[in-house]
Amino acid sequence: MTDYREKAVRCVKDTVLPLQKKMFQECGCDLDAQYQKYGDLEGFFARVIQPGRIYEVGYPQCVCPEVLSGAVRDPAHCECSRQSVLYILETLLPERAVTVETLETVLGGAEKCRFRVTVE
Repeated sequence: MTDYREKAVRCVKDTVLPLQKKMFQECGCDLDAQYQKYGDLEGFFARVIQPGRIYEVGYPQCVCPEVLSGAVRDPAHCECSRQSVLYILETLLPERAVTVETLETVLGGAEKCRFRVTVE
């Protein structure tokens, strides 16, 4: 069985995470401010649903290199994306409890990948 957490960390720790950290720090370590300022980047979107608590994040299309190459077609692989979102937010908000729920994915038949984030 694939360890999607480990795979997700390897995928984003030296790429997406440093970018997200930089944006987060530029916005005063305020996730609401970050998502309002950077919520519509190419290849990524983020929306504040309930300030300080609930967010929707995702990708307008699948961005996974393994999927784009055709090597992976199983929707279970989208757990890797969920884990990457979780890892990034747990890193940015180490003192908070974060949960990430998969709402829809391209591999699952949707037009985009969407995740609901809850911060306690």
